[in-house]
Amino acid sequence: MAVENPTIYLNGEFMALDRAKVSVLDRGFLFGDGIYEVIPVYGGRLFRLDEHLRRLEDSLAGIRMQPPLNRCEWEKIFDRLIVGEQDQAVYLQITRGAALKRDHAIPADVVPTVFAMCTPITPVPAGGVRVVTLDDIRWQYCHIKAITLLPNVLLRQQALDRGGVEAILIRHGDVTEGAASNVFAVIDGVLATPPKSRHILPGITRDLILELAQEYRIPTAERNITLAELQRASEIWLTSSTREILPVVELDGTRVGDGVPGPLWQNLYAIYQEYKNTLRVRR
Repeated sequence: MAVENPTIYLNGEFMALDRAKVSVLDRGFLFGDGIYEVIPVYGGRLFRLDEHLRRLEDSLAGIRMQPPLNRCEWEKIFDRLIVGEQDQAVYLQITRGAALKRDHAIPADVVPTVFAMCTPITPVPAGGVRVVTLDDIRWQYCHIKAITLLPNVLLRQQALDRGGVEAILIRHGDVTEGAASNVFAVIDGVLATPPKSRHILPGITRDLILELAQEYRIPTAERNITLAELQRASEIWLTSSTREILPVVELDGTRVGDGVPGPLWQNLYAIYQEYKNTLRVRR
């Protein structure tokens, strides 16, 4: 899906990316005052759209905004942006819009800025990835999918500087999530993931992994995971809309399990791919 100047959506219009312009007074630009959503597309079909739109509405409510469009209107926009049947993702961003002056207070009667585009999904590395653990320096409302991502950017860059691809974040001795992912760990034969709270984003892929594991009678637990437990886990996974299920083979320079993607990952990854293929068949 190599498109040099793709069509994007901005404030009611479809246009080439190089034509898109946003005011310098937009509160997303000035304050990071906005939210976003990422929706995978498989075989031309939007993946778990209801769940993504529900999270979108929750994020908007969290920053005291009303949804600017309804489900039918969102679908029409997304369908127009989808190109072919390759694996891809719709990126949607909504900011509070451009006010007449720069002021921290939320302005009245401001029109939101709505932007959407579609980009390819990069395949998961077959051999697994290296990650590092870092202190969770982010704010207290990580359950909101906000565009204010500077702490995540800095944490991810620290991971890259240390030879990893992602940072697993630790708050008060417990795992929260990755800088851009949810975390699973196989501990004593049980697939565990931190419970939902204000400290983690409620991942759509995270929820699906739990559903599929329970359907196939794989023991699961939503509970706090200590750093010490993570360090002795036989498998560690990262999950997100675009990474799907990414196996971790090295944590802080130490091999995870046998240093290769583990058997439970192999099993659930195959189940996940089969689930995705049902979308393509129903197209």
